[in-house]
Amino acid sequence: MKLALFDLDNTLLSGDSDFEWAQFLIDQGVLDREVYAARNLEFYAQYKAGTLDIHAFLDFQLKPLARHARAQLDAWHAQFMQTRILPMIGAPARALVARHRDEGHTLAIITATNSFVTAPIAREFGVPHLIATEPEQVNGEFSGKVADIPCFRDGKVRRLEAWLSAQGVARNQIERSWFYSDSHNDLFLMEWVSDPVAVDPDPQLAQVAQERGWPVLSLR
Repeated sequence: MKLALFDLDNTLLSGDSDFEWAQFLIDQGVLDREVYAARNLEFYAQYKAGTLDIHAFLDFQLKPLARHARAQLDAWHAQFMQTRILPMIGAPARALVARHRDEGHTLAIITATNSFVTAPIAREFGVPHLIATEPEQVNGEFSGKVADIPCFRDGKVRRLEAWLSAQGVARNQIERSWFYSDSHNDLFLMEWVSDPVAVDPDPQLAQVAQERGWPVLSLR
């Protein structure tokens, strides 16, 4: 197997889908602007600084899913895709995914953002596999809690290894692996693959990439 892994937010997307989903709900009047806007910005700053408490963030991000019927959430998400996500998908990102697809590689998006937000985005890119933070569902509706290990920092490696095991693939069966990411939060997984690539990297990742001689790519 040759495996191409892609981070999503600020990598394939020229923005953060998690942050934008909360902003979208605020703009729709679903979430109270005064209460949620500052908190959303605070969590985003913590993520960039590498200090994010993932469980506190998921409590913030997943609870609104539990307050509304799935049909309503899906309708909002369709609008979110058109107004917020498609403008963040550039031709270079589509071309990168297409190049790996054309070379016959196994493609997966691996992201800390929950699968409700990201599954339609993965389909837009034509990427068949998604490894994401999973919101718990009860009878088809979201509970507001997280299921399984959050797909964040070292959790990305654990979730990837669990996914590979479910596919019946051992690590030594992977002939070559790529991981494209913008964030120092992804260093655990970048060190796991054979070919880490920094994409429009944050300052911390840019420094590591320079020190280790990793390639740096821009999709903007």
